[in-house]
Amino acid sequence: MEFIPSGVCSRAIHVELDGDTIKNVEFVGGCNGNTQGIASLVRGMKVDDAISRMEGITCGYKSTSCPDQLATALKKAAGY
Repeated sequence: MEFIPSGVCSRAIHVELDGDTIKNVEFVGGCNGNTQGIASLVRGMKVDDAISRMEGITCGYKSTSCPDQLATALKKAAGY
């Protein structure tokens, strides 16, 4: 599933789930090291656990962040 985030530097987030488990995440754009780290950390994690850990995180003066946008993408991918 492709999610187009808003309010962040990333231009797209690709999410692949295996049931309620995150199989793969790929960010297009954004801070390369940070987005690679986020993607690696959530691989194999339950969707609900990842959402609860990342939802509401902000980046600097922004009201959102790449982790927060990933939480939104995961909700969409899981059908919430």
